[in-house]
Amino acid sequence: MPKEITVGLAGNPNAGKTTVFNGITGAHQHVGNWPGVTVEKREGNRTYKGYTLSVVDLPGVYSLTAYSLDEIVSRNFIVDGKPDVVVDVVDASNIERNLYLTVQLLEMSIPLVVALNMMDEAHAKGYEIDVGQLSKLLGTPVIPMVASRNQGIEQLLEQIIDVVENESQLNQPRIEYGREIEEELSNLEQLIARDTEISARYSPRWLAVKLLEEDEEIIRKFGE
Repeated sequence: MPKEITVGLAGNPNAGKTTVFNGITGAHQHVGNWPGVTVEKREGNRTYKGYTLSVVDLPGVYSLTAYSLDEIVSRNFIVDGKPDVVVDVVDASNIERNLYLTVQLLEMSIPLVVALNMMDEAHAKGYEIDVGQLSKLLGTPVIPMVASRNQGIEQLLEQIIDVVENESQLNQPRIEYGREIEEELSNLEQLIARDTEISARYSPRWLAVKLLEEDEEIIRKFGE
């Protein structure tokens, strides 16, 4: 019986996330709604090297701050759904804006693969991206892709399997916010760590960052 891997596909709108989703799942997909909301939920599956990949195409978002329903749906799936791997689809031709979401995913300390899509458009703009150095800086695997031509799909699948089998995350960087903010984050982390149930389920540092941001959804769940 194949082992199942749950994969969440995250990314900015127009980064080619749905094209990556179609490249992985082909015709093996269905569309519904997320529970309790009218946001569309696209799911698909793919059998690969003895694994069944259950892939969820999350709503396209620019961040994971709970300002919109799409952001809340995406974040709740990643935080509470605990996918085995999150694939962050990044538009290589608009890399600076797209990496803002990548940083927010890194803060969550989750198994992450960056799918650097639209490499052809980046090259057309004259961009040269050192994929190896980017992977080193982000501390996570980076796969160059042109999903519209099915380029990189196989390598992405290989990397998803590798992350699950070997926990092959590089050393994800700790994002520093300066002395004053770090002191407050440290105080909050210590408070959160006292609750072993919460700290076992969620990254204390991520919760501390969100509490300091006065994130309404996080305050509602964990403020006390």
